[in-house]
Amino acid sequence: MTQTQERTRTFTWSDPVAGAAHVGRRSGLELLRAMIAGELDGPPVMHLIDMARMEADEGRVVVELLPQEFHYNPLGTVHGGVLSTLLDTAAGCAVHTTLPAGVGYTSLDLNVKFLRPVTVDSGTLRCEGTVLQRGRRTALAEARLTDPADRLVAHATSTCLLFPLDTP
Repeated sequence: MTQTQERTRTFTWSDPVAGAAHVGRRSGLELLRAMIAGELDGPPVMHLIDMARMEADEGRVVVELLPQEFHYNPLGTVHGGVLSTLLDTAAGCAVHTTLPAGVGYTSLDLNVKFLRPVTVDSGTLRCEGTVLQRGRRTALAEARLTDPADRLVAHATSTCLLFPLDTP
């Protein structure tokens, strides 16, 4: 049996209930821009997987991730679930940017295609989500995950269900 050097990671997050209280009171784009500006805390999942920079425009969101060892699966590459979380975030948040105050969404499905392996040597990944179609009840979005050489690493499509929120 070989000895390996143990590694540790510590992270903090803010109360997610406090952040969720703002959902539905602002448009989706206003809410995301407030998070980007630091006026509102980001959700804990962003800290959990260490998502970096985010930008948001109507129908479009970009998030970044620098692959780390703690993202690895037993094969020595970034786990597909981490990449799927990044893709789901970009696609879902792109839909969110199109929603007025009082309207929420949830993912109905996420269809992911992994095209190349990711390691710590891959460099910062860029994930761009865009809305392809938005109706009254559903929205279709895609997300493209690329490496620093602009090579496609993974691609996803997502259908989101839109619904009115009960806000005070």
